[in-house]
Formats: sequence, structure tokens, C-alpha cells
Amino acid sequence: MLLCLSTGAYIVLYSLQILGTNMRAGGSMPVEEGPTRQERYKCGLSKPCPEGHFSFKMASGAASVVGPKICLEDNILMSGVKNNVGRGINIALVNGKTGDLIKTDYFDMWAGDVNTLITFLKTIEEGTVVMMATFDDSASKLNDESKKMIGELGSSSISTLGFRDNWIFVGGKGIKTKSPFEQHIKNNADTNKYEGWPEVLEMEGCIPQRQE
Repeated sequence: MLLCLSTGAYIVLYSLQILGTNMRAGGSMPVEEGPTRQERYKCGLSKPCPEGHFSFKMASGAASVVGPKICLEDNILMSGVKNNVGRGINIALVNGKTGDLIKTDYFDMWAGDVNTLITFLKTIEEGTVVMMATFDDSASKLNDESKKMIGELGSSSISTLGFRDNWIFVGGKGIKTKSPFEQHIKNNADTNKYEGWPEVLEMEGCIPQRQE
């Protein structure tokens, strides 16, 4: 019996014949692989932190529009969504042993009183992790005393922090060296990303857990 096939039908039939031959010869059905699922790490880090470390990710504010964001161990400590950030220096205090949040606050260094910041800094207990991020202007009201106290937490850049600079920092009360977790970008009309403000700073890393 003569079987008449269209060109398309012939191609399909031929393909099925080839597939059957391959399977009889010990071949296997082709498997269509789905997209590779990218593993997610705490706070959206690019890689996991080793045991005995806290994962963190943070960003400074964007101009005077979007507030800073601080994440630790997959918990958002401060952000615009949580409505606990403001103009100036935003600070989150964390227990260095457990990673538990102690308190958050922000201090307006444009129209506020620097003594309020100094009083807050004096209450920080030994072994506390201190996370700081700027929003809009965070330097105009800073004085030598406040800069010295922040420097003692491990900051290298606080002494040069200027009007509308962006700065993010993680230090600690009782730290013996300068912190490796710090970024600072100057407010410069020639390089600013936004009119009157530099670009947003972002930083992530692993904070060693306090053992004693």
C-alpha cells in the first residue's frame, strides 16, 4: 500500500523513526533542563558567610529622597519601609554575641543638636556592633567630640565626613583596630550622580561574632 505524506508529515515520521532507533540502541529520551535556580543567601549576599559570622548588607540614602537600608542576618533593621530612618546619621546597635537588635535611631546633623548624638554614643556598651548609614546631610553639626567617639568605634573616614557626603560604616564598641567595613564618597559637583548629592553607597560582608 502506497502511503502519501506531506513534506511536514514525512519529517515528523522520520524523526520518530530515528528516536525509536536510538532508544533501541540504549539511548535515552532528551531531557529539557529548566533554568538553574540561583541560591539565595541571607540579606541577598553574593555568597554565604562562614560559621561564627553575621551576614550584613547596607546602603546609604539616595539624595534626600530614598532613605538608607540596613540588613543583618536576613532581618531589615532600618529602612524607609519600616519608617525608622531620617535625615542625618542612622544608627543600628546590635548585640555582638547574639546578633539581636538592641535599638535604632537617627540624628539630624543639619538642623538637630549634636549633643543628642553624643549622649546616644555614650550609652553604647562594650561588645556592641554599631552600624551607621547617612541620609542627605550628616556632617554639618558634627564636632570634634562626636567625631572622636565614632573614630573610637573603628571609623577611619569620620574625620573627613563633609556636607552631603555619603558614608556607611560597621564598627564596634571596644574594637582594637580600624574597621574594614567602611565606605565614603565625597559630595563633589563634578562627580555627583544626583544634582547636589553623590551616588548611593552599598556594602555587604560578614561580621565576626563576639566570642567572649
